[in-house]
Amino acid sequence: MFKQIELNYNFNALEPHIDELTMVTHYSKHHAAYTNNLNAALEKAPELSHSSIEDLLKSLADIADEALRAAIRNNGGGYYNHNLYFATLEPGGNSEPKGELADRIIEEFGDYSSLKEKLAAAGATRFGSGWAWLSANKKGDLKVSSSPNQDNPLMDQDEAWVPILGIDVWEHAYYLKYKNLRADYIKAFLELVNWDVVSDNYNKVKE
Repeated sequence: MFKQIELNYNFNALEPHIDELTMVTHYSKHHAAYTNNLNAALEKAPELSHSSIEDLLKSLADIADEALRAAIRNNGGGYYNHNLYFATLEPGGNSEPKGELADRIIEEFGDYSSLKEKLAAAGATRFGSGWAWLSANKKGDLKVSSSPNQDNPLMDQDEAWVPILGIDVWEHAYYLKYKNLRADYIKAFLELVNWDVVSDNYNKVKE
């Protein structure tokens, strides 16, 4: 069975950037539902029950049952995406990238501010619900993208990108506090990123 990530901060610890009620609802209702629904779907497919979440999302095309494939895509994506989301948040944030990740950001985007602008634009212009991503590949390349619903770059059969940072732009992530001001929420989110965690994610992706 898959389990939700355990938060290492309290629900109110991200205020004023993300309010307590949003965190309680996001984690205890939405993320919990994705996790429970994923486990329920896998009970009907014991042959998949020992796969990692990454392998499940990379091999969706191999699941012949259309309903099961949709359930794993939506709920497995929601499970994986939210685990990444909550893991990269920290009260007060963690300044900015350091080390090899920082060097690669400068190489590919010019500077950290330019990366933030690209991430913010990816999230703000995503129509409807979805995510903005910073992903890496085994060569250490970086890519900013966005995806609808609970999709993520792991599901792209033609590419080998792994998310290292994800910004949830579903309304449930921000609407209680920011209403329709998604761009303000994204700016606040970026103040809370633990770049040490993102750097660890980056290093795990590289060969």
